[in-house]
Amino acid sequence: MNSNIFQYAENLGHHPEQDVFFMRQALALAESVLYVPSPNPRVGCVIVRDGQIIGKGATQQAGSHHAEVMALKDMADRGHSAKGATIYVSLEPCSHHGRTPPCVNALIEARPDRVVFAHFDPNPNVAGQGMRALREAGIAVSVGVCADLALEINPGFVSRMTRGVPYVWMKTAASLDGRTALSNGVSQWITGSQARADGHHWRARSCVVLTGIGTIRTDNPRLNVRHVSTPRQPKRAVIDPAFEINEDATLIDGEPVYIFTATVNHAKADRLIARNVQVVHVPEGEPTPSRPRPRVDMQAMMQWLAANGHNEVHVEAGEGLNGALLAADCIDELLVYMAPMLIGQGKGIAQVPVLQQLDDAHRFSFIDVQLLGADVRLRARVSEHWRTLMKSIHLVP
Repeated sequence: MNSNIFQYAENLGHHPEQDVFFMRQALALAESVLYVPSPNPRVGCVIVRDGQIIGKGATQQAGSHHAEVMALKDMADRGHSAKGATIYVSLEPCSHHGRTPPCVNALIEARPDRVVFAHFDPNPNVAGQGMRALREAGIAVSVGVCADLALEINPGFVSRMTRGVPYVWMKTAASLDGRTALSNGVSQWITGSQARADGHHWRARSCVVLTGIGTIRTDNPRLNVRHVSTPRQPKRAVIDPAFEINEDATLIDGEPVYIFTATVNHAKADRLIARNVQVVHVPEGEPTPSRPRPRVDMQAMMQWLAANGHNEVHVEAGEGLNGALLAADCIDELLVYMAPMLIGQGKGIAQVPVLQQLDDAHRFSFIDVQLLGADVRLRARVSEHWRTLMKSIHLVP
């Protein structure tokens, strides 16, 4: 084996039942703060001695305490120490000084007997250094417990750190025959209230809600979270290649907005900047006679979002932009709310080229089906993208 790379077979599933049980408690804590710590990962931690939890915590908002520190504080408040304890963390403890001191130092100072974490932190500032620091301090370490479940909670953070792009899901509401709107554009409401509320949950856990200029023109949406309680609103973003957005659009309301465009208009940009809009110029080549309209480079836009600390992107757009994002291989997952109705002629989920053979189709793997009132929510992801993320959390440079 290459001495610079450790690949752990522990992720294959042979773990003591107690480790799995308590790691699931840590994961539940991480999931409880889905809307909170962006751009940091969601992390949970429990401290266990003699089969009892004596401290627990989850990562707070960016700049505040991480899960390990919260759990150690909770333990101390209960009058316990970490002597003889095992600490379960859903992500490798950080070993670098960012907005807060390294969590691994706090764990070493607490002197537990053992630390168990779900998977390695893909952040190159950590990436195995937390594990090594603990072992050098004489603390036993186990890795890979419930790693697949942990990745489900932080796919965007892992993606940003390893692929240099966010994890992107495309949300759509459709009829049984795959129509998202009538031919005249009417789409409110294909699905019911439970499905719409669930869609806002996915907005709330994202860092950015992304749409296209066509949806802005047709629906004039706010794109914010309203149907679930959240301490943090995601950023809103519009792909507007020709920079045609109406300056009175509803989403230009003083809260942060990104506009990705391939067109330069300094006067308009200055007016929008004064209203908390960030105009990002992302051209895709020069216009030509065969392609006279400007385009936005989708991959470059996603790289910009990752470079600016955004983990997960929630796409709510029309069939044109959905098709363009699929063509650029920017979509990792589909989030489809399907209503039990047939519409007939109307708008589709995504514009894709006419295929001559099925081998050329965009393929996904179903991962979840859930009934929401009268509607069904389907989740399907690009298997190759997910395998890349899974591989990355078990490798340490």
